[in-house]
Amino acid sequence: MKALTTRRRFLSTAFGATSLLGLGDLGFLAQLRPVSAAEAKLEPDVVRFNPEIEPLVRFLEDTPRERLLEEVASRIKRGLSYRDLLAALLLAGVRNIQPRPVGFKFHAVLVVNSAHLASLSSPDADRWLPLFWALDYFKSSQAQDVKEGDWTMRAVDESKVPTAQKAKQAFIEAMESWDETAADAAVTGLVRSAGAQEIFELYCRYCARDFRELGHKAIYTANSWRALQCIALIGVCAARPHRRRQPLEK
Repeated sequence: MKALTTRRRFLSTAFGATSLLGLGDLGFLAQLRPVSAAEAKLEPDVVRFNPEIEPLVRFLEDTPRERLLEEVASRIKRGLSYRDLLAALLLAGVRNIQPRPVGFKFHAVLVVNSAHLASLSSPDADRWLPLFWALDYFKSSQAQDVKEGDWTMRAVDESKVPTAQKAKQAFIEAMESWDETAADAAVTGLVRSAGAQEIFELYCRYCARDFRELGHKAIYTANSWRALQCIALIGVCAARPHRRRQPLEK
């Protein structure tokens, strides 16, 4: 497996157009169109996850690390938007990287919102760079996940999903008893009936109760909330898999 590329070394490679850690020549980044501040701002009513995003997520999942950045650059030249790339990157990480223990390889998901904030703070011509670094980080973490057992989020067992009337209490009881399987089923029922604010208030209550992993559960809850707002996933169907990644580990 290729080594993890730090942000500093990635930027050094991008600007120096030298070969590093299998990334090859990143000079092609200079050929990409700039991202304006308006495009990177991501108005919350712009992006809606629908079946059309699935091929892009699969593309990020299936393309080898050594080819991904150039392939993404090619798609950008053909019209791939900043918004869709950010959204697909988040979903690919959620579906492919084991969230427990929080931290370690799962940082590839935790940093998505931070990469977006770095893009917002960059000049127009450089706004792709943080996302390209995050893409490479995702592929590194995905490879580590395969090495450690190849975890993938599975479809929920619908027979265990509580009704809308019982979902909230079922979620609270599952979290109080540290029952991962029950919490996974309960939150699936909860997102079908409750609003985003109500759900994340529950998450905040439980993410703050356990600091054995240096506060990563609180970080995950906060950054997932911010990232979902950026790409307009709040309250829509595609947000549901992300909310199944509850900060639960006894």
